[in-house]
Amino acid sequence: MELLSQYGLIGLFLAAFLAATILPFSSEALLLLLIHQRGDWVWPVVAASFGNILGSVVNYVLGYTGSRWLLIKWLRLDDRTIDRAERHFNRYGVYSLLFAWLPVVGDPLTVVAGLFKTRFSLFLILVSLGKVGRYLALAFGLRILLT
Repeated sequence: MELLSQYGLIGLFLAAFLAATILPFSSEALLLLLIHQRGDWVWPVVAASFGNILGSVVNYVLGYTGSRWLLIKWLRLDDRTIDRAERHFNRYGVYSLLFAWLPVVGDPLTVVAGLFKTRFSLFLILVSLGKVGRYLALAFGLRILLT
């Protein structure tokens, strides 16, 4: 907790970025804690959203370049996980990127979008809508609980 207080929005940004790329945890608890500590929700939601979206962009680029070694080594994705994300992507189409915030399948979906060479502007819009929407829902949920 002291670390979050010390680094605040930058710490939240980095945690959200890493959560979308290489670390198997979520940034939601940190977001809620920072909102509670600061008393406002706007900047924490902005910091978490930008960090998490940027992490997804890194995944997309890794998928786009097709570097399987990087996918396995850096993102720790195995063939089964990539295949599962690919099936979801094929079944639900590009709009499945609205759910890139989901645990387990979300990050691999962003990689698969890169592998399939999804138009970057569409990727960015859909991923951003999903991730910002999730953080806004959490922020407003906390606000309702605290009032």
